[in-house]
Amino acid sequence: MSGKDEKAPIEALRSPGSRKMPHATKRRKNRGMPPPATFDIDTLPGSSNLTALEAAAVIRRTPGALELWRRDPNHPLKWRYVDGRPLYRVDAVRDYLAKCDKTTKPSQPHKARGDDRGALP
Repeated sequence: MSGKDEKAPIEALRSPGSRKMPHATKRRKNRGMPPPATFDIDTLPGSSNLTALEAAAVIRRTPGALELWRRDPNHPLKWRYVDGRPLYRVDAVRDYLAKCDKTTKPSQPHKARGDDRGALP
């Protein structure tokens, strides 16, 4: 029973063209920063809806950040679920961006010392 034509039981079940099967790779979501939006949010009507990926592209945050924000019902960026998917109204995204502009403080130059003297060159 050690002839060349004999195959192991598992090999006999395979098709002749498939010698080695590649390992199944698990597809993962791209959780990184999406590229900048390809549309101008100011030209869209306020009643339009954006997907989470589109809203993340406009706000320049990751989709995972928006996912975390949705867990907080008091978060200033408002959304709604349609067919189980979160959608963001354009006017809600504009309001959120306007609030962020008002609350951000202008950056001040870093001082090396705490006594109001700059760092020595």
